Amino acid sequence: MSHKLETKAIRTQMERSQYLEHSTPLHLTSSFVFEDAEEMRAAFAEEKERNIYSRFTNPNTSELVEKVADMEGAEDGVAFATGMGAVFGTFAALLDSGDHIVSARSVFGSTHTLFTKFLPKWNIETSYFKVDEPEKAEALIQPNTKILYAETPTNPGVDVLDLSYLGDLAKKHNLILVIDNCFATPYLQQPIQFGADLVIHSATKLIDGQGRVLGGVTVGRKDLIREIYLFARNTGSSLSPFNAWVLSKSMETLPVRVDRHCQTALTVATFLEEHPQVNWVKYPFLKSHPQYELAKKQMSQGGSIIAFEVKGGLEAGRQFFDNIKLLSLSSNLGDSRTIVTHPASTTHSKLSVEDRLEVGITDGMVRLSIGLEHQEDIINDLKQALEAK
Repeated sequence: MSHKLETKAIRTQMERSQYLEHSTPLHLTSSFVFEDAEEMRAAFAEEKERNIYSRFTNPNTSELVEKVADMEGAEDGVAFATGMGAVFGTFAALLDSGDHIVSARSVFGSTHTLFTKFLPKWNIETSYFKVDEPEKAEALIQPNTKILYAETPTNPGVDVLDLSYLGDLAKKHNLILVIDNCFATPYLQQPIQFGADLVIHSATKLIDGQGRVLGGVTVGRKDLIREIYLFARNTGSSLSPFNAWVLSKSMETLPVRVDRHCQTALTVATFLEEHPQVNWVKYPFLKSHPQYELAKKQMSQGGSIIAFEVKGGLEAGRQFFDNIKLLSLSSNLGDSRTIVTHPASTTHSKLSVEDRLEVGITDGMVRLSIGLEHQEDIINDLKQALEAK
């Protein structure tokens, strides 16, 4: 029987132990024992699926991966210690020296650093296309191009890329399409439906939803996941059982949390769009968003992230941040607490001014991650910060 996403987030569970616990227990063990030499040999020969060592697999990490894969419609998955661990592990496992990546230009700052500073050390180059010019991506494809990559919605500008177009392009050129689905979560968007081969999540964000632990997950085609799993297993980037347990429990409330995030975010975005101290607002489900129709096509709701620009340049932006009283000034997102971030001086500060402007990050841009507080309290704090003299 096929279940809805809300049910999959709750009822995907590893087998119960002899104690028949209702909630999955913690499996805080580094290794697992065997009954005899033959069982141990068969396990290491991979003739039988079973837990050997928690760097390889653990019941808690397996449950988390199964939940994410089930919700995404993926064949298999791997859990990592962090979201960037999942990004790096995915590329490192699948790329060889001399390979080439085509990527949307608007990517997370650390991903951009990976593409421009670290992968070139192994003779792996990246070519960028602008998010508002996806039709130019095809011209960047070379004989050695192996991966097509994008975030959608993007960080921090919440631009939306056409997943169907990217899926068709990847198929036409026999590329591996990798999509970072962190902002949307598997509840709002399933890129595999549109042709993605792999989907990456920073589980630190909305999957945890309360700013407690770090984690990352990559799910997708079984043959590709096998290579990524072997990389994670042999390089030690595995997720801890405790963090996996926390994240798996968090998945049970993901739909109800994200519903609330999205409802409040749309209300707050509408308020900001009408405020005289705001130059512009970008939120996928605002009709003014450049890719509004596309967002409605491939996402069920608009997500929890809003980008906007305060009038008055850098000084006005600093004043706005200094006047925030209730909300949190932090670099994280997807928390139960609303977070206000200045990308130019934090998450994307390692980019040059030119690189930031190329992806729409102005000095006055604010990234707002809407939490679970009452919407009136969020709006009131933003209002007084915008209007304070």
